[in-house]
Amino acid sequence: MSTDTSSTPAHAPSTPFRTLGIVGTGAMGRGIAQIAAQAGLTVYLHDQREGAVAEAREFIAGIWARGVQKQRLNEVEAERHSASLKEAAKLAELAECDIVVEAIVEKLEAKQALFQQLEEILDDRAVLATNTSSLSVTAIASACRNPARVVGFHFFNPVPLMKSVEVIPGLRTAPEVTERVAALGKAMGHFTARATDTPGFLVNHAGRAYGTEALRILGESVTDPATIDRILVDQGGFRMGPFSLLDLTGLDVSHAVMESIYHQYYEEPRFRPSPLTRQRLTAGLLGRKSGAGFYRYVDGKPQVADEPPLPSVAPCPVWISPDNSEARQALSHLVDAAGWPLEDGDTPTSEALCLVAPLGEDTTAAALRLGLPPERCVAVDLLAGLDGRRSLMTSPATLAAYRNAAMALLGNDGTPVSAFNDSNGFVLQRVVACIVNVGSDIAQQGVAEPDTIDRAVELGLGYPRGPLAMGDHYGSRRILSVLDNLLAATGDPRYRASPWLRRRATLGLPLTTP
Repeated sequence: MSTDTSSTPAHAPSTPFRTLGIVGTGAMGRGIAQIAAQAGLTVYLHDQREGAVAEAREFIAGIWARGVQKQRLNEVEAERHSASLKEAAKLAELAECDIVVEAIVEKLEAKQALFQQLEEILDDRAVLATNTSSLSVTAIASACRNPARVVGFHFFNPVPLMKSVEVIPGLRTAPEVTERVAALGKAMGHFTARATDTPGFLVNHAGRAYGTEALRILGESVTDPATIDRILVDQGGFRMGPFSLLDLTGLDVSHAVMESIYHQYYEEPRFRPSPLTRQRLTAGLLGRKSGAGFYRYVDGKPQVADEPPLPSVAPCPVWISPDNSEARQALSHLVDAAGWPLEDGDTPTSEALCLVAPLGEDTTAAALRLGLPPERCVAVDLLAGLDGRRSLMTSPATLAAYRNAAMALLGNDGTPVSAFNDSNGFVLQRVVACIVNVGSDIAQQGVAEPDTIDRAVELGLGYPRGPLAMGDHYGSRRILSVLDNLLAATGDPRYRASPWLRRRATLGLPLTTP
């Protein structure tokens, strides 16, 4: 993904710091250096690897040069920014910095050791900031003589594009340090989300549901990665499918975060990782960086098979379950538009395709509950309506002829259709419900304010809506029904509803209600 976002105001905003040091000049360190220089700071770069700082400076200067070509900034600005990037060949050369941000390996001992070294070099008033994504800020600070000056300052990759940063005080961080660093994040052009020092903080905490539930669906052989990705992008509006995202991030990074947060929460079921990622990590199937992950890559492009054409079948009678009037109305319009015969009796005839639209149930349970013939029953996901990609699922007893008829009917107007095996809660329902539930529990824990949760997740993860707004969009009572039915069917405490969600859904209040 390009990081060519070099546009800066004619006069960069004032910041509470003048000189910023960065230890670690990988992708994160480079991104932080770019936006810090654009905000008017003098930036000192240090890296243990010989030549790494020169590479970083050249890379960032190239971004600014392209910005000049595209008239996003002028040559004077580009030269000024480039001049503000300086090399600190030795760690001791960071001595004049007002704040140092570490962006090194995600290991507690390494970060503690670095901060202990920096304490011997820096002025007592200088701030030590960690860009950790999943480690405890309090734990990192515990190795320091003065933990009051240690704070979390967590950006997202690519830093110039992901306009959100988390500011996380440890339990002993001075309030003044938190305020100054929050002001710095704002001056660097990012939305500043203040969060408590909990595992995963705010955004990575909220992001646990997307990938882990998709992996669980894959692990149950409901369908394949490409189908799950298509549903969540086309039907759910997510920018990137979970398996494309895992391949982009790399399992060497994402699996470690999954396990770290899961264990820090003492094996909380909502964050349970999947054995699938551990196996693939062991096999070296990391994603794009290794040429193969959940997809195979050629010249950096995923090799994804085209969707097969929809079956061509003659129209048959259609009966729609009356237990959900809204769903019945939507499906009736679709049947009428396709010109298929629609039955209006209380029970279906012996030839009818039976359509149901459950929440959190599978086709099997819905058919048995309604007394329908399972061999002719097909479930349709109406959580997101019928305007985008449509999803259907069949029970193990559903005959292929009725599955094909349902696919042809749903795709009669040219809308893409995904069909998969029986699953409590389809694909979209399961993933969305888990996202909303985890977001609700973040609010319940007081990690951040509701509006901060939603905005930070939108910016940090690229979701179409924040988790609380997502629950209100789809209907908190519907989300609660999905979770309750999933819990009843599976017995897995992963699906127990957050008190925040249950109370507001029961009272008919928005999930964003404080």
